[in-house]
Amino acid sequence: MVLQIDDSWKEILKDEFESDYMQKLEIFLFKEKEEGHMIYPPNHLIFNAFNHTPFDKVKAVILGQDPYHGKNQAHGLAFSVQKGIKAPPSLKNIYKELKNDLPDFKTPDHGELTKWADQGVLLLNATLTVREGDPASHQKIGWETFTDRAISELSKRKEKIVFLLWGKNAQAKLPLIDESRHHVLKAAHPSPYSANQGFLGCRHFSKTNELLIANGKSPIDWQVE
Repeated sequence: MVLQIDDSWKEILKDEFESDYMQKLEIFLFKEKEEGHMIYPPNHLIFNAFNHTPFDKVKAVILGQDPYHGKNQAHGLAFSVQKGIKAPPSLKNIYKELKNDLPDFKTPDHGELTKWADQGVLLLNATLTVREGDPASHQKIGWETFTDRAISELSKRKEKIVFLLWGKNAQAKLPLIDESRHHVLKAAHPSPYSANQGFLGCRHFSKTNELLIANGKSPIDWQVE
């Protein structure tokens, strides 16, 4: 695995990269490709979330579960798809809530959220790769250990990050977060199966900005361009 990850994260997570589980994970990915499986996102984008949002710049964290498993969708940012690809259903509901929450928000014609990442929103999936057409295929091979460590280090070393935990899988990460040091916003997942159970109407985007401003940080411009 070519280690294309921001230097700040590379330093903080260096023990993980030298661990046995990461070496086994690398062998697993190599075998997957050797057997002819297409893996998403492409190698150079696996750590894209970390590269767009260096450790020192993290102001908020949105946790996803798996990369999208369709062609040209995943590019290493949770919930985001590459330009030219239609917004998937969960992202459509995120846009719907943004429009409800922030009346000036204009729904874009694409689903690329790099602008958020560049402002300090870590768009982190628990699992960083997936086999084409096979959702959850790379769960429990080591990625969760790696991303849990990233969350733990943010919790331990930084203060006043806003963690947005949508759905049960994201909320299962709550024990990794020191709530005396950080803000946690919880809601249902934006999936069409659950968005009406508390995601729509949660106002997490305006609440995140209110918390950031209260802590002397610049708010996020949520408009996607």
